[in-house]
Amino acid sequence: MKVLHCRGKHYRDVNALVEEWWKGGYRHIVLEEVCGHRYLGRALEGEGRIDIKGIPGDDLGMFLNGPSLWVFGNAQDGVGNTMNQGKIVVQGDARDILGLSMRGGKIWVRGNVGYRVGIHMKSYEDEHPVIVIGGETGDFLGEYMAGGFIVVLGLWTPKGKSPVGHFVASGMHGGKIFIRGTVAPSQVGAGIDLDIPTEEEFRELEKYLEEFATDLAIPLPLFGRQDFIKIFPRTTRPYGRLYAY
Repeated sequence: MKVLHCRGKHYRDVNALVEEWWKGGYRHIVLEEVCGHRYLGRALEGEGRIDIKGIPGDDLGMFLNGPSLWVFGNAQDGVGNTMNQGKIVVQGDARDILGLSMRGGKIWVRGNVGYRVGIHMKSYEDEHPVIVIGGETGDFLGEYMAGGFIVVLGLWTPKGKSPVGHFVASGMHGGKIFIRGTVAPSQVGAGIDLDIPTEEEFRELEKYLEEFATDLAIPLPLFGRQDFIKIFPRTTRPYGRLYAY
């Protein structure tokens, strides 16, 4: 195991040292006193774990391809930007565009997230990205989403209040979003349908929730299918008539 104290170090120097250690075969790295350091874990490949203690900066885990990143604090914008494989676990909150263009892997966030989470998220061959949010989200969740799963649990949302914002699934043409709690038709984009999960979908959902609960040590209540609303596109070409003849 390697430990790096990041206080006072430029993010370029931190990343250079992490990448040097990773290429040298170290597969457990601990970053202490992280405060706004950008691009941590960028493009790393293979199995291994990086513990991040503090608040990482933008684009944590961008192009990640296998490792797991564990954040013991909050995270800023762009977590998991275009990641392919691996896992990112955030013990606190995260900000905007989490999972931007994500093509595989998993992102767990214990708390709340910001705007445009899962934007342009997509499946690629056999890779199906998954995002699970324990708290609430801002507007434009799943915007232009083309594949994968997003789950919003709203664990601390008051009864009767929706855990998601407005314009959910705007431009969505693939994938599925599952919301525990209330979602009004006025909150979702055009061409989007609402339903409850099928038995098969719920079994897959339970698998991810079990892993989420184990990783974050959160005792989840016993959920049923009726607790969730499935959000999905009515067609894979929502704007076909606008741009094609």
